[in-house]
Amino acid sequence: MSPYIDLGQPQRTGRFLRRLNRFAVEVALPAGSVAAHLPNSGRMTELLVAGRPVVLVARPRPGRRTAFDMTLVEYRGAWVSVDSRLPSALAAAALRQGTIPEWAGLGEVRREVTWGDSRFDLELRDGTRRCFVETKSVNLVQDGRALFPDVPTTRGARHLRTLIAARQAGHGAGVLFVIQRGDAQVLAPFDAADPAFGRALREAAVAGVTVLAYGCTVTPERVTLAARVPVEL
Repeated sequence: MSPYIDLGQPQRTGRFLRRLNRFAVEVALPAGSVAAHLPNSGRMTELLVAGRPVVLVARPRPGRRTAFDMTLVEYRGAWVSVDSRLPSALAAAALRQGTIPEWAGLGEVRREVTWGDSRFDLELRDGTRRCFVETKSVNLVQDGRALFPDVPTTRGARHLRTLIAARQAGHGAGVLFVIQRGDAQVLAPFDAADPAFGRALREAAVAGVTVLAYGCTVTPERVTLAARVPVEL
């Protein structure tokens, strides 16, 4: 079975109204409008359009400012996941299943590991062998091309430089782009949004950092890792 992440229950379907701030949105439900947490700091201007159907998942916990997370947006008849926390968990599930060939022999998977001046999403081990993997959440697709990032990310470029250093120190290193929608035919760095990240990604690839991209199948119930998508550098 392909690796997947369940999106949780109970869910509500509503209509996007507006973005309140970087991490909060207002959504119209049948009983009235509510505020919801948006777990994504990207611009997503093509997705966050007033009136567009969205899915909320109830997260009632003490101390939260909102009772919901907004997890999905409908775009051109298909669902797009906008939860930037999900790719790390999905990648960890895939690696534990051994479904990514480049790293299939590294069975021990650890989350949130610091090396050098960066904290990476994943560390893979097999005895004394170590491999550091950073995951990237991709939501933007234009004419079949998945593009990352949609806003400048100095943190992303720093991660790539540290991956290069890890590779030079004899460790494995990789970056895994998880495209949280099913309509991407290729992935490329979005140089128009962040040329520094594009340069760093190309330098990382030349230095031996593994660069991979996978698409996803997205439903209101779950996000499933799908086929590999070619990377154009």
